Amino acid sequence: MNPAKRRTVIAGNWKMNMTPAEAAALVRETAPLVAGKDNCDIIFCAPYVDIAAAQEAAKGTNIKIGAENVHFAEAGAYTGEISAKMLGACGVDYVIVGHSERRQYFGETDETVNLRTKAAIAAGMTVILCLGEVKEQRLAGITDEVVAMQTKLDLAGISAEELKQVIIAYEPVWAIGTGLTATPEQAEETCAVIRATLAKLYGEEVAETVTIQYGGSMNDKNAAELLAKPNVDGGLIGGASLKAAAFAAIVDAAQ
Repeated sequence: MNPAKRRTVIAGNWKMNMTPAEAAALVRETAPLVAGKDNCDIIFCAPYVDIAAAQEAAKGTNIKIGAENVHFAEAGAYTGEISAKMLGACGVDYVIVGHSERRQYFGETDETVNLRTKAAIAAGMTVILCLGEVKEQRLAGITDEVVAMQTKLDLAGISAEELKQVIIAYEPVWAIGTGLTATPEQAEETCAVIRATLAKLYGEEVAETVTIQYGGSMNDKNAAELLAKPNVDGGLIGGASLKAAAFAAIVDAAQ
């Protein structure tokens, strides 16, 4: 982390978990454990049906509530989708875009990820933009090329001013939900590649201000070592975000 240049962000991605009642209970359980821990932004990204309950439970705390996805159209015949305008009307300030599970299971591409990112930015939200390589790409030694290409495509047409509303989450796909984790050195190397790509696109001064999270099975056991790396500015937390004590320990590590 480099808190002198950019904000540390610890965000939980609940995925398809939690009823509204369970969501509220988890927020209430977590809140006192992270109270006063203001050296980082603390976010829970919840399923759409949980957002209102989580927001109510988070009132008066330092926990912010985000969404897990957003559609790129303002309205239309997109059954089951949620627009940025709808999320904005619900008071949502953060949204995850391009998560590997959305790409893998629901056919999202760099083109649609770019459109979703633009829609969320236009609606005033901060985007947690996910990118990362699959196992075959890592083994083939093309991780750097893959993440550089994704960075360029996903941010195409987005200005330096708009980039202020983007957090990048590097998530090696082979480390999501598998229990595997990139070594701190691997995480640092790839986050540095992403920052170098940003420098080519926007200049070094802008690149140094962008928060880059690590999102591959960060947990309470490995968070401190990962967050000690200069280009790892936080975490996008999966399973550990469903457990108040584990999530709070990651927030502690970010302090």
